[in-house]
Amino acid sequence: MSDKRDDDGPAQYASPPCFMHELDPGYQMPLSDWTDVRRWRKAERERLIGARLAVSADARAAMSQRIGEGLDTLVGNVAGLMVSLYWPFRGEPDLRGFMASINARGGRTALPVVIEKGQPLVFRAYAPGDRLEKGVWNIPIPAEGDPVLPDIVISPVVGIDPSNYRLGYGGGFYDRTLAAMPFRPLVIGVGYELQRIPTIYPQRHDIPMTKVVTEATGA
Repeated sequence: MSDKRDDDGPAQYASPPCFMHELDPGYQMPLSDWTDVRRWRKAERERLIGARLAVSADARAAMSQRIGEGLDTLVGNVAGLMVSLYWPFRGEPDLRGFMASINARGGRTALPVVIEKGQPLVFRAYAPGDRLEKGVWNIPIPAEGDPVLPDIVISPVVGIDPSNYRLGYGGGFYDRTLAAMPFRPLVIGVGYELQRIPTIYPQRHDIPMTKVVTEATGA
């Protein structure tokens, strides 16, 4: 599921900006001002997306296969479960094969839908072969269907830190969605090892993933 906007809502801090000395991604110092965090996240987001797009399509396909295997091991029996995945975007792991296998084994799948900027996502049931239409940023979404509540949410990451905090596209959609759900699903972040970073400088509104799966997890 992809969430793209300028940045999530600010936390309130009083210290002056310092802007991380030219935004060197390897330079990790405490940031206490939301302006600094926001600018650092934007630069880090661009760096990490560029890094994954630089990986060849064949290599990404092989890594996606291993990520699917890792998810299969982690999730186990999917019969009767509703699993939300996403349509791959800008080099994200392609898990459409794993999606098809969930349906083949008695589970159900869904895709996220952006309804309105600044609002939680809605999940609509989707199985391979169902009709799709273009959603926000031209990402395919289910053309019809009532909203569903997934038992498992599988979310792509732009970056991930050791505490399982996810750097996304900056829209804050996932955090809002998880905060608004009537129960907490199992939330699994997926990405490549190259997307691991020391910290995302988590804020009060950030919600960590329950688990993270990369190609190394699935190997």
